[in-house]
Formats: sequence, C-alpha cells, structure tokens
Amino acid sequence: MDSRLPSRKEAAMKLVEHVSDDYQRLHAKMVAEVLGAYAKKLGEDEDLWYITGLLHDLDYCEFPQEHPKRELAWFEEWNYPSELIHAVEAHARSIIGVEPNSLLACAILAVDELSGFLYAYSLMRPEGFAGMELSSVKKKFKDKAFARKVDRTEVNYGVEKMGLPFEELAGFMIGGFLGLEEFKR
Repeated sequence: MDSRLPSRKEAAMKLVEHVSDDYQRLHAKMVAEVLGAYAKKLGEDEDLWYITGLLHDLDYCEFPQEHPKRELAWFEEWNYPSELIHAVEAHARSIIGVEPNSLLACAILAVDELSGFLYAYSLMRPEGFAGMELSSVKKKFKDKAFARKVDRTEVNYGVEKMGLPFEELAGFMIGGFLGLEEFKR
C-alpha cells in the first residue's frame, strides 16, 4: 500500500480535531512554518516538512503520558509517509529511543524545542520578535533558569546534526516568526 501525505488543509483539520490548547496549536504552526520555509531554502519537500511540523505533537493534549506513541500509531493507520513518521519518532528520541536519520528528523528535533524557547523569550519583550538580537537569545539560552522546560540538549543535538551554527537557525526562525499573523503588532 502506498503512503499518502495529507494536504495542508487535511492536516490543519486533524490539528483542530486533536489539539484543543491554543498554545499547542500556535506551537504546531510555528514549527510547521519554520520547517516549511527551511525545506524551501534547502530544496526539500515543503509540504512534507510543513505537515510534519504541524502534526508532530498531535496526541500531546489528549494523551500526554503516551506522547508520541498514540500519534505514531495513527500515522501508520492513516498510511502517512515513513519520512513523516520517522521525524516524529526522532523528535521524541529521549522517549522512543529512535535517532534521527534524515535532515527532516534532525530539523524538527532542533526547531521543536527552540520554537518554545523563542516564544517564551518573545513574551518578555514589549516588541516580541521584532528587533530580537541573536546575542541576547544566546545569553538567555545559556540561562537554565529561563524557560526551564526547554530541553537545550535536544536543541543543541538537533542543530549539530543539521550542521548549522545555533545563531543561523535561531536567526532564520526569528525572521520566520515575524511573518506570522499571530505575531504582527
């Protein structure tokens, strides 16, 4: 049986169906936008990367203790592409034990946690993402007391596996978030 990537509209409908928390929906959109834009930059499949980002935490609200096992079963049942399934497995490598073996899997590993961190930092700033400087981001990132839930080890591992400097990815993400309607002021 051939795998099938859902359309962006279908994926958005799945997100609405399974994710009731506003922040989790925003987080999914942030990860999706960054991954889609990065795929475009690299000449990768933009829809695959975007949809993977949008759906990567699909079961988190309903089944936080089982995340991501429930969604992985759904993705298999829905016959989603193996690249998507692997990336979602690898984004939870500390739980599942699956190492990332694709650029998409490495990217989502870095982007997932870093999105949460950058969002938390933007809330501290009156201008949000506008004018956010990389030197300040790096300084805050080193402060383990700030945004404690962000797994900096996973961010660093993902960035290293992508072969990017932290500053390059963070700068790319900040620029992408500035374009999101939710962050326009």
